[in-house]
Amino acid sequence: MDLKQHIRHVPDFPKPGILFYDISTLLEHAEAWKECVDRLRVVLEPYKPQKLVGIESRGFLVAAPLAYVLGCGFVMVRKRGKLPGEVIRHHYDLDTARTWSRSRRKPSRRASG
Repeated sequence: MDLKQHIRHVPDFPKPGILFYDISTLLEHAEAWKECVDRLRVVLEPYKPQKLVGIESRGFLVAAPLAYVLGCGFVMVRKRGKLPGEVIRHHYDLDTARTWSRSRRKPSRRASG
């Protein structure tokens, strides 16, 4: 299945010169969405991740179901001020300066044995 056929291209959104890839059309197509998650699972499974990190909305949509099928944890990364409680902050620059943070939990490991 060609997954690219299920992703809509929206030129000049949100501003001129930007080509926005709208994955809502992929999410609407159950078989394509399942195929996407299955392909990502196959790629990541050999690494045996303990946690996957999803950044903001698109990252949540992809990483959460992927973490579920891999049987690992999921950590949300959001813009500063969007998560309650104690957080770990990380700052980086992209086209504009953005600060991201994630909820901080006590380090957890899978119980073995």
